[in-house]
Amino acid sequence: MRTEALIAVLATDNRRVQRPFGQAMVSAVVCGAIASAILLYVSIGVRPDIMEALGTWRFVLKLVLLVATIALVARAFQAVGGPFAIDARPLCIALATLFASAVAVEIAVTPRAEWSARWLGTNALLCITAIQALSAVPLATLLVLMRSAAPASPSQAGAIIGALAAAVGATVYATHCFDDSPLFVVTWYTAGALPVVALGALLGHRVLRW
Repeated sequence: MRTEALIAVLATDNRRVQRPFGQAMVSAVVCGAIASAILLYVSIGVRPDIMEALGTWRFVLKLVLLVATIALVARAFQAVGGPFAIDARPLCIALATLFASAVAVEIAVTPRAEWSARWLGTNALLCITAIQALSAVPLATLLVLMRSAAPASPSQAGAIIGALAAAVGATVYATHCFDDSPLFVVTWYTAGALPVVALGALLGHRVLRW
């Protein structure tokens, strides 16, 4: 077989493997999100003014920020499932740029005297603890899925799984949270997500090794 033909066959096989894995990832995320949404609904509930909030730019920006985070981390999740190490720096740069842009928008339109109040919000502790609790099922489903893959770095794969699970949990929690300012979201949602990322890295090291 000629070299070009061999490369074409390997590329075709690679696409056949990637499609089911990508579809399985979507299913795992959706199942985890549904379970987290049920937990939110029976515990602290959705904010009663959510329909009115959808008409405000801060709430919409919060959702856009979180969904964009899910999309970025999901791409890294698909890449890290293969047997080759990936460079996580582009993901970190993309997320930092996304968060910094949201904060810049808030600072530009908000008087300086209101910055502190918007940053502190009304219930940062609930935010941190709720995001961690709502990330539990997505973390479990994604870890189970990744066990069928062959990550070159189990710890890195686990950290990315933790980041994706935390992004899903944070998005679900956002439907309850009354603090819509990017200053609050970037600070306290990140504070809630980081322990999930660390837990994912630890679990990945233990359960995703070949």
